[in-house]
Amino acid sequence: MTPLIELRDVYFTYEGEKNPALKGINLEIKEGEFVLLTGPSGCGKSTLCRLLNGLIPHFYGGDLKGEVIVDGLDVRSTPTYEMAKHVGMVFQNPENQLFNSSVEREIAFGLESLGFPPDEMERRVEEVLRAFNLVELRDTPPYMLSGGQQQKVAIASIIALRPKIIVLDEPTANLDPLSAEEILELLSVLCKDQNITIILVEHRLEIALKYASRLIIMKNGEKIADGTPRDVLLTKEAEIVGIPPVVEVYKTIRRRYRITRVTPLTPHDLANLIESLARGEGNGL
Repeated sequence: MTPLIELRDVYFTYEGEKNPALKGINLEIKEGEFVLLTGPSGCGKSTLCRLLNGLIPHFYGGDLKGEVIVDGLDVRSTPTYEMAKHVGMVFQNPENQLFNSSVEREIAFGLESLGFPPDEMERRVEEVLRAFNLVELRDTPPYMLSGGQQQKVAIASIIALRPKIIVLDEPTANLDPLSAEEILELLSVLCKDQNITIILVEHRLEIALKYASRLIIMKNGEKIADGTPRDVLLTKEAEIVGIPPVVEVYKTIRRRYRITRVTPLTPHDLANLIESLARGEGNGL
């Protein structure tokens, strides 16, 4: 299967900076993957996101080397309005990208900007309002919504465009745990049911791990770990992002009992593991 996203030996240095924000990035992402991207502040996560939707090199000046192909398009030669049909971007603060007078108009804005026919635009808006349980809020100004509701509207406005890829830069940073869980569950459903590729930048690993099929860790502009969350979290490289307590407890149990179980990602998984050990089931997957 041809990768949906391909980065080959990519370097990028912002104008006026001496050190590259990205250094030798090689990356392939397939359709339908849920990729969790993490790393310390300043490691290049946001720069990588800007590269995928064409903001780099078209809006952020600098020196770009290497090849970036997204859904068959070279980001260097493809205008950002064209990239927007393939890659949707959701930011940390949804109020910064919501500026219309109602939820309905917000969802319709992108479709209208791209010149969709009125009947198709109306059909997509209605479809998305129902899918995101926003029908009763259709006439509500976005500024009157809660943070979680605003983030749902931001994602809904992207989904209306039917992109193959959604890139989210810390979308749960300002949300309470319940709202964050709702947003991540929604993204998981979109990934599974519509085969949309999700690239999620998130610091709070413990809330996102159970949804991800892949975990990528960056440091100083480089990709230092890449694999399934259960495998990556057992590596030394994962220590720079703060290993979740559940995994730390498992590592202690693993050393003491010499087990090779599947790494638990949630408290529920860990409880099941401890219960099985208490029953004397011992080693094995």
